[in-house]
Amino acid sequence: MTFIDTPTDQGFFDRNRAPAGHIPNYVKTFAARPQVYEAWKQLSGAIRESMDLRRYELATLAAATALKSSYCSLAHGQVLADKFYTSEEVAALINEPAIDPVDRAIMTFARKVALSADTITQDDVDELKSVGLTDDDVLDVVLAAAVRCFFSKTLDATGTRPDAAFNTLPDTLRSALTVGRPIEPDHSG
Repeated sequence: MTFIDTPTDQGFFDRNRAPAGHIPNYVKTFAARPQVYEAWKQLSGAIRESMDLRRYELATLAAATALKSSYCSLAHGQVLADKFYTSEEVAALINEPAIDPVDRAIMTFARKVALSADTITQDDVDELKSVGLTDDDVLDVVLAAAVRCFFSKTLDATGTRPDAAFNTLPDTLRSALTVGRPIEPDHSG
């Protein structure tokens, strides 16, 4: 599953099961550092609470795909497909700019935060403001993309593959969101 061995802490696993009942591979990875996992949940939760959920998910998806993180792209693309868009619309967001100018600006900016934050200029921020974002909104996009960098890079650097449960996503969505490491094969059958 990963490049490193991690402890099997059934109590930690039980507390962090996915809503569907399985233990996500990322939980298994963080079993070696449960304090870090709890701190990450608190930080990402605080960022998510300050933002509109759709904007948070768009910024997160943009950062995750830029980082080539299949795990995070699949997870957050699935949220967008479940709550806001069709699977085909989410798949299109990977390679085509969003139609809405605000969404397009958010995704473009989040990608730049993830890949080259040191090159962001006042013009980049002004572009977001020109489509109606406030300074607080800009900071929220930065925070969403930056926290995704930590989580995505941790998973990819440890070889943590996306859960086999993602194999049940519609083919178009699964294919578009698998931008890096392949999904873990389903060994249940």
